[in-house]
Amino acid sequence: MIKLKITQIGNSLGVILPKEALAELNVEKGDELFLTKSPNGLQITAAEDTDAETLERGRAFMKRYRKTFKALAE
Repeated sequence: MIKLKITQIGNSLGVILPKEALAELNVEKGDELFLTKSPNGLQITAAEDTDAETLERGRAFMKRYRKTFKALAE
């Protein structure tokens, strides 16, 4: 577990991620992180897919299983 401290950054509040956390997340300056709610609390994860990539994967999946989706809808 890595302990983070909330600090003043200009007119906002933020946290500074230590080198160990950046290495574990495999991120660097300018990368995006996501804070999501999970059953165990909040979780910070690195962005892996862009929205466009996610949409394209979803479309490919739906195209591949078009007949199955059609049968399920009936």
